[in-house]
Amino acid sequence: MQAKTSNPPDGGYGWVVVASAFTVMGLTVAVLKTFGLFFVEIQQHFDELASTTSWITSVTIIIFHLGAPVASSLCARYTHRAVVITGGLLAFAGMALGFLGLNMVWMYATTGLLQGLGISFSWIPAISIVSHYFSKKRALASAIASAGECVFAFTFAPFFQWLISQYGWKGALLIIGGIQLNICVCGVLMRPLASSCLLEAKHYETERPPGNREPRIDKEDKSPITHKTFNWMLVRQPEFVLYAIFGILAAMSFFIPPLFLVPLSYSLGIDDSWTASLLSILAVVDFAGRLLCGWYANLHITKTVHLLTVTITLISTSLMLLPLANNYLSLAIFTGFYGFFFGTTVAIHITVLADVVGMPDFDSALGLFMLIRSTGGFVGPPLAGLIVDMAGDYRAGFYMAGATLVLSAGFLVTLDQLQQRKERGNQINTKQENSTLPYSTLRLLKLQ
Repeated sequence: MQAKTSNPPDGGYGWVVVASAFTVMGLTVAVLKTFGLFFVEIQQHFDELASTTSWITSVTIIIFHLGAPVASSLCARYTHRAVVITGGLLAFAGMALGFLGLNMVWMYATTGLLQGLGISFSWIPAISIVSHYFSKKRALASAIASAGECVFAFTFAPFFQWLISQYGWKGALLIIGGIQLNICVCGVLMRPLASSCLLEAKHYETERPPGNREPRIDKEDKSPITHKTFNWMLVRQPEFVLYAIFGILAAMSFFIPPLFLVPLSYSLGIDDSWTASLLSILAVVDFAGRLLCGWYANLHITKTVHLLTVTITLISTSLMLLPLANNYLSLAIFTGFYGFFFGTTVAIHITVLADVVGMPDFDSALGLFMLIRSTGGFVGPPLAGLIVDMAGDYRAGFYMAGATLVLSAGFLVTLDQLQQRKERGNQINTKQENSTLPYSTLRLLKLQ
């Protein structure tokens, strides 16, 4: 199959792909976010410690990140559609087999390992193919797709609670697994874009001896289509390394506020019902932040890396101010600020990655970035917990998160300076090359 064009459609069927990715985000990450509703039920059923039960979610998160480069490699070798469908089947298998509930090890292997692999194989290609379908509107499209996580998480919490009350936690797992089969439907709708997973061979010799009217085709171009390979050498590119370090530091911070927000509100003497509303506020403002930032980035008024630097700075500021809250109203306001700016960051950080490495290496970069970033998610919460224990105050965790984000913004500034230096160097080289071209050639380039 050959592509009719190598340029991203930037609309048209691309919006069907966005809608599919929106749904995939909800059926993967939103399910993972709300899986805590099963925690007590599973713990009581197996009569296990909280730390033992929590490993179900931990295994899911670990496999989700470790599977990222595998998913990206499969996208490069096959198609995004095939990998998403595989992910949907794996996610369903994890929940359906978890329904048996044989023992805790069985839960680790099913709702942990299989579910995590299913999420990885669904999430990675879904967010990736959106970037392939869009160029000028990439930021807006990515923001809309990622917003599915917020919308589904907001509705899944009461729905899952109702399922557990009606059918028990085992029955609820089976039903949720059936719902996750819709990931396969979304995968079918993600029509392969030849320019994203396949390369057309069209390297013809432009200069040939007189009398030879047939173009000579390179040996590599005998086949009309060649497959891409996973690019592990991205770890040698300074720009990617800088952005990966930013990702590690950001991940160290992003997992801390949701972890300590509820305990902080309890320490302030806030009622349980009001505390639960803080999580709803987070979901709503997160959704608004994603859409608004995606719309603004689509205007191309500000360079995406500059916009990301600003949003990271605003998040760190809100985290530094949040511990100053001493009642529900002030805590809700600062929580709203944090959630909004968090949403703006999530909306564009994948778009910035595409700008850093370019679309030919984007699939490989996304897998590597997710894998490297996961170290921050693993280290951040335990480190913050240690600091909180030493300080004897949950506020210390928020100060640590804010300070880490400030440090991460420094790597974004360094990345931007490096990119600008390279752009100036390329402009100088281009001018020098043009100055050595014959007058007739320069005239022809101007006419073109």
